[in-house]
Amino acid sequence: MTITVTDPEPGIRVLTLDAPERLNAFDFAMYEAFFEELRKIRHNADIRVAIVTGAGRGFCAGHFSGGAGQPSWVDPALGRIPYNARTMTVLSEMPVLMRQLPQPIIAAVNGAAAGVGYSMVLAADIAIAGKSAKFVNAFHNAGTGHELGLSYTLPRAVGSQKAAEILLTRRPVLADEAERIGLVLKTVPDETLMDEALTLARAIAANHPMGIWFTKQSMHLNQGASSLAAAIELENRGIHLSQATGDFQEMKDAMKDKRPPVFRNQ
Repeated sequence: MTITVTDPEPGIRVLTLDAPERLNAFDFAMYEAFFEELRKIRHNADIRVAIVTGAGRGFCAGHFSGGAGQPSWVDPALGRIPYNARTMTVLSEMPVLMRQLPQPIIAAVNGAAAGVGYSMVLAADIAIAGKSAKFVNAFHNAGTGHELGLSYTLPRAVGSQKAAEILLTRRPVLADEAERIGLVLKTVPDETLMDEALTLARAIAANHPMGIWFTKQSMHLNQGASSLAAAIELENRGIHLSQATGDFQEMKDAMKDKRPPVFRNQ
């Protein structure tokens, strides 16, 4: 298995990229396995938060150019440009699918996050970096400099000027700078990285499930809102739907009784 799935606590799922011999670089089978696990999470209401991390010394070294195999969804008889175009139509689903999940995704970044790994971190809702983390724009190795939404997500995380400097020079960003510029939420010692991610996941999972879903949806969709009024209108629709659930009443009752809520996805 190139993706190891664990549930350390109720409501929290951890996806570990598990090919440490190549620093968790993706081959095509690993892409498909990762997509499959994301879709399972998407349709499982019992999972409240997902954490993505890497096994061994690195988070993800990008695409495994030394032996990725062949994409199963592409006819090998196609010419180079049609072949590559059809390959990317599926690979490009990764950051979109991560953003479309109802559940927030936390990236727990250990070691190098390069190429695809860089894009995954920025597609997550929150990222925490270990001190060993290093963000590398390996897409320059493919002659492109940006793939999988990096030109969209990085400027929104760190600002357009800083993103331009990072993308155009291909220089690496180390963990402390990543925190300072807003590429990650915070940097922590490597040995406490997963504990920090789990603490954050618990804090998210303690909240109303539908409220978390609609909040995540609004945060991402409202990046393209035409106006403040339009953004508020989307928020209002989420409010009406969330407050009509049984879990909203359970949250109110739990606060009144000073006890943890027991959500039932009702």
